Amino acid sequence: MIRYSYIGVLAFILFGTVWLEIVLQARVLRKIKRLVLTLIPVVVLYVIWDYYAITNNHWFFDETKTSGIILWGFLPLEELLFFIIVPIAALLSFEAVRTVKQDPAGDEQ
Repeated sequence: MIRYSYIGVLAFILFGTVWLEIVLQARVLRKIKRLVLTLIPVVVLYVIWDYYAITNNHWFFDETKTSGIILWGFLPLEELLFFIIVPIAALLSFEAVRTVKQDPAGDEQ
């Protein structure tokens, strides 16, 4: 079970916020442009950062707590999923607050 600790944390983050899309109708998954514009820079920059840090031995991932699936020869699958799930959770939270407050975002005024 320890092998999937990182996946467990990601599942907790996802399930802790995905209900906002359903219950509060945050509409994050319907606003594809905003979602893509949020994810692309985060994923690209942090994958580059991880590449640098891992290849220069600044940090590593405990192989006993990850799935063992390594992407591009250096990046655990869970790390890439982190770069996707956390921004989505942030967007879900942002949109849920906006929905409750009935407040427009800067690009919708």
